[in-house]
Amino acid sequence: MKKVLFIIVIAQFLCTSLWFAGNAVLPELIQKLGVSSDFLAHSTSAIQLGFILGTLVYALLAIADRFSPSLVFLVSAVLAAIFNLGITLPILTPTVLLSVRFMTGFFLAGIYPIGIKIAADYYQEGLGKSLGYLVGALVLGTAFPHLIKSFTLNLPWQYVAYATSLFSLIGGALLYFMVPDGPFRSKGSSFSIKNMYGAFKNKDLKAASIGYFGHMWELYAFWTFVPLLLQNYYAQHPSVGTNISLLSFSIIAIGSIACVISGYLSKSVGTKKLSILILSLSAFCCLLSPLFLNSSSEVLFLGFLFFWSYVVIADSPLFSTLIAQAAPQESRGSIITIVNSIGFLVTIISIQLISHFLTAENQTYLFTILMVGPLIGLFFLRKKAEIATS
Repeated sequence: MKKVLFIIVIAQFLCTSLWFAGNAVLPELIQKLGVSSDFLAHSTSAIQLGFILGTLVYALLAIADRFSPSLVFLVSAVLAAIFNLGITLPILTPTVLLSVRFMTGFFLAGIYPIGIKIAADYYQEGLGKSLGYLVGALVLGTAFPHLIKSFTLNLPWQYVAYATSLFSLIGGALLYFMVPDGPFRSKGSSFSIKNMYGAFKNKDLKAASIGYFGHMWELYAFWTFVPLLLQNYYAQHPSVGTNISLLSFSIIAIGSIACVISGYLSKSVGTKKLSILILSLSAFCCLLSPLFLNSSSEVLFLGFLFFWSYVVIADSPLFSTLIAQAAPQESRGSIITIVNSIGFLVTIISIQLISHFLTAENQTYLFTILMVGPLIGLFFLRKKAEIATS
């Protein structure tokens, strides 16, 4: 069983490296296409929107419940890798770029939520710990293109796309050939709106889902703008030899450790209690962000970003665990997928909102807007917790 988890984690890491492949080389793409820096938000939103539509299609067709999840994972990984290479096309326009990022996101819907589904099919006990590793792999995969970029500064930027597409192909094949369908897999039927509606009447599932939506409001907006925050800070406080790509990778990647640790702690502390604690810390980071983002001390500035990055993702495997455990077994794959879809829709709103209002003058204060999501999530989680203890 440990071998199975290891393979799922490695495959998830390799395939999700596609997620921010475009973001890592965005300065080069902006220069090539002659577009403004606002394109960062549009590029990220394109892949998020593709993921949303993909999750809806996968859920409506009940693909994860009707077909072998490992096969779905492989096919999705191959197609996502192909579209990821689209950013290297010789004749590239903003429309083409947004289109290929959209399609990459579409097929990522067959990777991330399907990976969670596969893990849930193998692990009933200790699911939180397993998903801690799995979401940690997603975080590391998301950050990885920034690391590739930092090591290929003297190579054409296209190498980032080549490398991440190759990783996706390897990850898809690895999982397909080494991870058969899990012992707790229940082959589902076609998608049913009635069954979905009935499932979400479950108060545990509803509370966990809204908590997850609040978490997502903050998460991807933070990840998207980390490189920009670093660039703007070091433009005002020049530092010799600063590698923005390496710093971006390090700040985002620390979340992978946070996911693993929270997965282990969930068993002793309690999944819901720990998710409430971490979401509260994340909300405080949003509130206090002006104090640290405007700090003249590089140590305080970077220390805060590392801590924020740690708590902004640490509750993600906890919410995935709560949702997977509360979902009916016969429609678990579709429910995980549909919740992911709504969560990523929320990310588009927060990313575009920040991008629309972001200026050099207000960047230290604007990120307090992200506190809204965690506060809404906390309200519903605490409300459910109070009902459960009354």
